[in-house]
Amino acid sequence: MLDSITHAFTGVTSEDAADGAQSVVTFLLDKPLKIVIVLLICWVARFLLMRVIGRVATGIATGAGKLGGGGRRNGLLESSPLLNERRQQRAETLASVLKSTVTFVLGILAVLVVLDTIGIAIAPFLASAGIAGVALGFGAQALVKDFLSGVFMLAEDQYGVGDSVDLGDASGTVEAVGLRVTRLRDVKGTVWYVRNGEIVRVGNQSQGWARAVLDVSVAYGENLARVQEVLQRIADDLVAEDDWRPLVMDAPEVWGVEKMTTDGIVLRLVVKTRPMQQWAVQRELLRRIKAVFDAEGIEFPLAQRTVFLRHDDHAPQARRLNDPAAAVTPQPPAPSEADVAAQDAAAADPGSTNRGL
Repeated sequence: MLDSITHAFTGVTSEDAADGAQSVVTFLLDKPLKIVIVLLICWVARFLLMRVIGRVATGIATGAGKLGGGGRRNGLLESSPLLNERRQQRAETLASVLKSTVTFVLGILAVLVVLDTIGIAIAPFLASAGIAGVALGFGAQALVKDFLSGVFMLAEDQYGVGDSVDLGDASGTVEAVGLRVTRLRDVKGTVWYVRNGEIVRVGNQSQGWARAVLDVSVAYGENLARVQEVLQRIADDLVAEDDWRPLVMDAPEVWGVEKMTTDGIVLRLVVKTRPMQQWAVQRELLRRIKAVFDAEGIEFPLAQRTVFLRHDDHAPQARRLNDPAAAVTPQPPAPSEADVAAQDAAAADPGSTNRGL
């Protein structure tokens, strides 16, 4: 009876209404609900990954966490503003790269799943992405290489702001570290920009500790045992002073004779120092060694050279033959005093010559 009345007024039977309601429910559960679930899953995954990346970056910035197994300390720079800046820059760079990568990957994945859900074929998009990836790989190899090298360099903490490094073609103090280039300034003040992908080797003089190495030359006539005692005493006196004690990490050592040259004997003195302090300690030791050696009468070697002189009897003649002045017509010798007196007497008495004849 109810179905008849409803059909009379609306023209729709209960079966048609049930089919329509089922179609609406099917549409809502099949398309939009799937899209919402996919977006929700991507958002939750991004949220969790961002929190993980944030925790890792915080650990790097505070020194509590290390990536790449680089659990080292920077000696005197520990707890310094320079080291804090280095850690902060490293943490921010890594966090920015990882967050951008996660957002990009999850965004592309969500877009592809949504397109497939609403019935759009994603095979052409995947093919186009593959072709674009190949073209990008061939056209931007250097750029990709620079970025990948920068990521691994930061993750392994090979060097950072404030380190004194040797990168092969350029060496100096690192001023900035990026994903593509590293900026450093050498001792002359020149700023170098080095691409991370072109760095083959890194010599870091700021990791953990450093060593001041002094090769001191003395004359062959000096007593080597006495010279070694003097060098040891100079180094020990330096370490005992309050101004220099914080810069030295271990007792100085005189290793002995390093080599023997034509000019003298070379003795080696080494001092283990804090990072970046080896040059200051070395300069001070050289100054003190010069003063003490002068006071103790220890002689520095002078350059010894052997000079051979060859005497050649034909050399003067050769010089005369080669000398343009010697090629002039030779002049008669000057008259002697007797010849001059005879000429004067003849001039005074002209008739004497005729009488003689």
